[in-house]
Amino acid sequence: MVKKIYIYISISVIMSLFAIDAKSQGVINGTATAEIIEALRAAEIATLNFGRFSPESSGGEIRITPQGVRTAAGTVSLSGGQYNPASFQLAGQSDATITVTLPQGSITLTNPTTGKTMEVYNWETNNVSSIGTGVLTKGQLILNVGATLRVGTVADNPVGQYAGSYVITFSYN
Repeated sequence: MVKKIYIYISISVIMSLFAIDAKSQGVINGTATAEIIEALRAAEIATLNFGRFSPESSGGEIRITPQGVRTAAGTVSLSGGQYNPASFQLAGQSDATITVTLPQGSITLTNPTTGKTMEVYNWETNNVSSIGTGVLTKGQLILNVGATLRVGTVADNPVGQYAGSYVITFSYN
């Protein structure tokens, strides 16, 4: 009989502990915080310039790398004059990570006198990783952008100036 009483008492004590915990409540005050950082700013400090050239008999391509190296393929003959990649100065929160999104497709350069066009594509940049991210070291980043220009024949692309615009998106991660 004594063994049964101990078992009943032990079970009763354990059950009462669970009942107390299930009914008890706790109250705690939490804390929320937020930090506003500097707006991300970008300024174009140099335009993408493929320079002077002649398409010759069948045209081809001109590539400007982000490092400023210009090469030609096909019958395109490079000439003197200034050429350079586009350059952008980014500013914002110190040591913040940013995402850079280059144009996904091609854009068109148009000769306003003749209406003739050339295509710019194969966009590339420096100072960002292969996944399109960079760091604003001390709140600053200079980003150079190169691309490839597809040039037609002299009939397709007669003498003159060609211009167009494109969009690059910069955002905080």
